[in-house]
Amino acid sequence: MSITAVSIDLKVEFAELFAAIADEPWALLLDSCEHPQSEYDFIFRQPEQTLTVNDNWPEQLRQLQAQLPAYDGPATVPFRGGLAGAFSYDAGRALEHLPSQAERDIALPEVAIGLYSQALIRCRKSGATWLVGRSDEITELSAFWRKQLEQNTPGSEYFQLNADWQSNMSRADYLQKFVRVQDYLHAGDCYQINLAQRFSAPFSGDPWAAYLQLRAANQAPFSGFMRLSDGAILSHSPERFLHVSATGLVQTKPIKGTRPRGKDSQTDSALAHELQHAAKDRAENVMIVDLLRNDLSRVCQPGSVQVPKLFAIESYPAVHHLVSTVEGQLESPQQALELVAACFPGGSITGAPKIRAMEIIDELEPHRRSFYCGSLGYISQHGETDTNIAIRTLVACNHTIYCWAGGGLVVDSDGAAEYQETLDKVAKILPVLSSTLEAGSA
Repeated sequence: MSITAVSIDLKVEFAELFAAIADEPWALLLDSCEHPQSEYDFIFRQPEQTLTVNDNWPEQLRQLQAQLPAYDGPATVPFRGGLAGAFSYDAGRALEHLPSQAERDIALPEVAIGLYSQALIRCRKSGATWLVGRSDEITELSAFWRKQLEQNTPGSEYFQLNADWQSNMSRADYLQKFVRVQDYLHAGDCYQINLAQRFSAPFSGDPWAAYLQLRAANQAPFSGFMRLSDGAILSHSPERFLHVSATGLVQTKPIKGTRPRGKDSQTDSALAHELQHAAKDRAENVMIVDLLRNDLSRVCQPGSVQVPKLFAIESYPAVHHLVSTVEGQLESPQQALELVAACFPGGSITGAPKIRAMEIIDELEPHRRSFYCGSLGYISQHGETDTNIAIRTLVACNHTIYCWAGGGLVVDSDGAAEYQETLDKVAKILPVLSSTLEAGSA
C-alpha cells in the first residue's frame, strides 16, 4: 500500500469545487486567491485521524505522521500525504508555561490538525492539478471529484449578521491598555508588544458564504477555510508564517508596518512611500526580523539564516504593508515539524521578547485569541510545508462570528494612530459582513 498522485483535469476554481464539500467536518481549503505571490491551492478532506488536544502536540503529530504509507507519485507534488489544519494562538501553551488570565469563551479546540492521505492540489503557474490519495482508492477519488464537477453543486449562499459588530474593548479601554503597554516598554519588559481588540456579532446562515464574500473583497495570498465539527475558521491572511521546500529551504515573511490605501493613485502612492520610510515602522519591523532570525537559528544550520529582503512594500485591497523576508536552511526537510514548534506562535503577532510579550497580552486582552494569530497550513510527510499567520482571520462558533484586529506597539507609538490602524486592517472585513445585516433588515 502506498500514497500516490495522478494528474486530473478539473478546469474550475478550487473555491467552486470546495463548495461541494464545504459542509463536511474537517474539510479544508488553502486558497491563494490567484495572488501572484502564491503558487498552489489545496483541498483536503476526510482525514484518517485528527488531533484536537493541546498537549505536547509536536510529539503527537510526529507519531501521527509516522503512520502514513510511503509516497510513490510524481516528485513535483508539494503535498504527499501528511498533516494539515489549524493551530490556535493558544497552541503555544503546550510549548511554554503561560498565565491563564484571559477568558476562554470560544468552544473550539486549541489544535485542529488532521492526518490526510488525500488532497487536491493545483499549481497556478503551470495549471497542473493533482489528486493525491492511497493507491487503492485513487480511482474512486477521481470519480468522486469528476462527479462534483459534473453536478456543479452550488454551496450555501446565505449568511447574515443578526446585529452589528461589538468590540470587547471601547476606544477608551484600548487607550488605557495602550498606556499600560507603554509602562511595560519603558520598564524594559519588552521592546514590542502586540495588542488586539476582538469584534463579535450573532449570525445566521453558513460561514462558507461569508468566506466567499470576504474572499472577493480581500484576495489575500494565504487565505483558507476550515470546517470544524462545531464551527469554522475563515482566514484572509496576507502573511506567510513558515514555508519549507522539499530541499529544506526555509522562508518566513513577517509583516510589521501598515498604512490604509489611498482614495486616489497619488494619495495611495504617497501613503506607501511614507510607510517605507517611516522610522518607527522600520524599527518595529527589524525587531521582529531579529526575533525570527533567532527562532529560525534554533533549528536551521549554523550560518544559514539570511535576510534577502528588508522593508519591502506589499499592497492589498485595504492596506499597504511593510514586509521583510528571512530565510534559512534545514539539515533535512524532515525537521519541518520541529521548526514549526520552535517558531510558534509567529513573533510578528506577539512582540519581543516573545514569552514576556505573550504574558502581557494574556493580562491585557479580555479574551483568548482562539485561532486568530495562530496558523493554517500543511506539513507534508516529506517535509515540504506552508503555513500562514492567521491574521485577518475570523472564527464562527455557536452562531457567533468573531474577528480580531491588532498591532505591534513600541515606545514611540501613538495610541490614537494605533487604534485607527486596527480599524484599517479590517476595513475590508467588518463592513463587508455588516452589509448582510443591512440587507437582512431592509
